Amino acid sequence: MENNTHVFPSLYLSGGTGFIGTSVLKYFKFEVTSLYSREEENKPQGEEIVIHLAGKAHDLKNTAASQEYYEVNTELTKKVFDAFLESEAKVFITLSSVKAVADQVEGELTEQYNPNPITHYGKSKLLAEQYILSQPIPEGKRVYILRPCIIHGPGNKGNLILLYKLVSKNIPWPLGAFENKRSFCSVDNLMFIFKELIEREDIPSGIYNVADDEPLSTNELIKLIAQTQSRKPKIWNISKKFIEGVASIGDKLRLPLNTERLHKLTSSYVVSNAKIKAAIGKPLPVSSREGLLTTFKSFSN
Repeated sequence: MENNTHVFPSLYLSGGTGFIGTSVLKYFKFEVTSLYSREEENKPQGEEIVIHLAGKAHDLKNTAASQEYYEVNTELTKKVFDAFLESEAKVFITLSSVKAVADQVEGELTEQYNPNPITHYGKSKLLAEQYILSQPIPEGKRVYILRPCIIHGPGNKGNLILLYKLVSKNIPWPLGAFENKRSFCSVDNLMFIFKELIEREDIPSGIYNVADDEPLSTNELIKLIAQTQSRKPKIWNISKKFIEGVASIGDKLRLPLNTERLHKLTSSYVVSNAKIKAAIGKPLPVSSREGLLTTFKSFSN
């Protein structure tokens, strides 16, 4: 997706130094941009568009204090949204997360799924969503809560870099017998959706899942990574029962592979993007494979 040359009205952007925030500034041009970190108490005032991205990310190592999630993801969002309601701004966009709904999904996650997050990250995001939805939206304003799945793109390595490094070291993937499907979200598609929400007044306010069209398996990811490295993928189809037996032993002996980690590596998490695509009425510009290939190629730089 090429950088947008359209000049948008003035912007209030929180979290402008993060991956998504810097992507907003890279893809779009605004007449005036006010940047705020999550520690600052500045509120939107004269800006016409508010994009609230500042937040406490999901801590995979479980070292963060639980209260910090609520202070940042919930309370800060409340403050920014309240200021938006009192300001002259027309559009409010904030990033929530699919984890505000569920950490595990049976079938496909839609916006009708009954939220039941189990982590403080997910709970804090859901509380922010519920607060926004509980407030009446003044006439002439539009409010969008986006729930993305795993966002990726050049400059954001995240968890995908771990898989990339494994393939780079020519280490075989031993879990090839497990077939899963996971949704991803290219930053190009996310910026396309931002553009549509900002430019158009016919897209209803509300909650929207954000994901690429096609979910991919871990085996498919490894093949894409190998393709960018001009090597053959090494995927071992070891018996599921054997792997599960090793994982159960890992539970007792505290080995790197245990039942919980095996589930995380092989489980599915498919997110529906049908609602946002129907609202926009246009196809997403980047396919799942195209976006992931671009991301994986950037890892070699």
